[in-house]
Amino acid sequence: MNTGCEIINVRLNDAGDAVVIIDQSLLPNETRYLTLRGAGELYEAIAELRVRGAPAIGIFAAYALYVLAAGSAATRYDEFYDELLKNKAYLDSSRPTAVNLRKMLDRMEALARSMSSESVPRIIEAMRREADAIYDEDVAMCRAISEYGLTLVRPGDGILTHCNAGPLATSRYGTGLGAILLAKERGIELRAYCDETRPLLQGARLTTFELYKAGVDTTLICDNMASIVMREGKINACFVGCDRVAANGDAANKIGTSGVAILAKHYGIPFYVFCPSSTIDPNCATGGDIEIEQRAPDEIKEKFFIKPSALPEVKCYNPAFDVTDNALITAIITERGICRAPYAESFAELGLLV
Repeated sequence: MNTGCEIINVRLNDAGDAVVIIDQSLLPNETRYLTLRGAGELYEAIAELRVRGAPAIGIFAAYALYVLAAGSAATRYDEFYDELLKNKAYLDSSRPTAVNLRKMLDRMEALARSMSSESVPRIIEAMRREADAIYDEDVAMCRAISEYGLTLVRPGDGILTHCNAGPLATSRYGTGLGAILLAKERGIELRAYCDETRPLLQGARLTTFELYKAGVDTTLICDNMASIVMREGKINACFVGCDRVAANGDAANKIGTSGVAILAKHYGIPFYVFCPSSTIDPNCATGGDIEIEQRAPDEIKEKFFIKPSALPEVKCYNPAFDVTDNALITAIITERGICRAPYAESFAELGLLV
């Protein structure tokens, strides 16, 4: 059975001197691979959502920092480390909300810092191994998350998704889509209703692409149709990924997620958030401490339209994310287990607040 999980959306090229990605901004109409080496184009790939999804961004950042380190002309440790810090800060500034980006960059920098007595070539070699380890760990995490998620569904269930949390956003299987794809592998038929996810349409362009290719019963709906499909009894659960979880269980995900959670609460439908433990930020007390990325107004008025949908003079407010209050979340599914309220206690029991 083809589950679509064979997609490898972030990897090193064979020479090990560039990061290769699927340009997600072009899907589903065009599948184009980009080979990226320079700091500017690596930064742009994150900022322009050519690579997206918190786990995928973390993997990409690790490989990007390695590629930039491998291209350094520095021979002395202090020069090499100073350059690495500048590249790290530059990549980290590309998107502020997803915590995996910063965590994986911190991990790569910590490795280089711990090897200050080693030669630069040995440090670079170790950085490549560390980036590969980050990728492999994500594969294992996605599989474990998917297994836990599978315990939450029954054959024939209708699952509402928002944005994209599948293989394109991670390494394999995904987080929010992982259980759906794993169910398909095991012959368990589910029905997916996918919010289009305005303004960048990741649900329409990416989630329906992955699920349809995997043979899942997939229906695309506009964002403002979530209420009616819930009211009609088509939805048994909501599955979403997330970009950062605060220590109290508040979760930041693609704009519109909190609205889905509010509707689900009204209709008595469980609302599940799926994420690797690396997405939980122990240094962030509540959702109010999460910086929300603001994006260009043209994404609302012009992107995907032949002609602008509003006058040039009309102001736009375009936050990329919103925060879902922990009281609206039925459970948070990680690779270590299923967490339920009170989340701070549940996270602590699983050793996630470290």
